[in-house]
Amino acid sequence: MVEQLGEVDFALAAFRRDDRWVVDELSHDLPADVESLGRALGRFADDGPVGALGLVAIDDDFLLILRVVAGRTRLLLSDVTAAEEWDLAQSALEALGLPSSDDDEQVPAGDLDLLGDLGLGEVELGVMLDDPDLYPDELLSDVARIVGFGELFDDVVGLTSA
Repeated sequence: MVEQLGEVDFALAAFRRDDRWVVDELSHDLPADVESLGRALGRFADDGPVGALGLVAIDDDFLLILRVVAGRTRLLLSDVTAAEEWDLAQSALEALGLPSSDDDEQVPAGDLDLLGDLGLGEVELGVMLDDPDLYPDELLSDVARIVGFGELFDDVVGLTSA
C-alpha cells in the first residue's frame, strides 16, 4: 500500500469556539494513521460535549469521520475495502479492532452514531453512506450541513459556488 500525499482530498477539523463552529484545515501530510489524526484533533477539542471532529476524504475513494471528546476517539470508516489500498483505512480497521476484509462489499465500519447527539443519527448516516452517487466530499458536506457548519465546510473545501 502506498499513499501519495496528493491523493488526500482534504483533512479538516471542525470544533466549537465561543459557541460558534470553526473549520480548520489539517496539514496534508498529517493523515498517516488514525492515531496521529486523533492526537492532532485533540488539540482542537475543548472540555465541552462536542469535542473536535475530523473529516477526511481520500482520492474520491473513501472518508473518515473522527470525533475526539475528553481524550476518547470515536471513528467511522466509510468503506472497509479501502483498507486493501490505503494505509489510513487499514489503520482505521486496526483502531476498530477489525480484520482486513476479504469481501468486496463496500460497507462502513465503526461508530455510525458518533454524531447522534449533534443531530445526525446512525440510521440517517447509514443511508447517506449507502448512496452510491455521493462522493466523499459531497457526503461530508451534507454531514456538515446537518451538524451545523455546512457553509464553513463548503467554503474551506471549495464547494461554494462563486
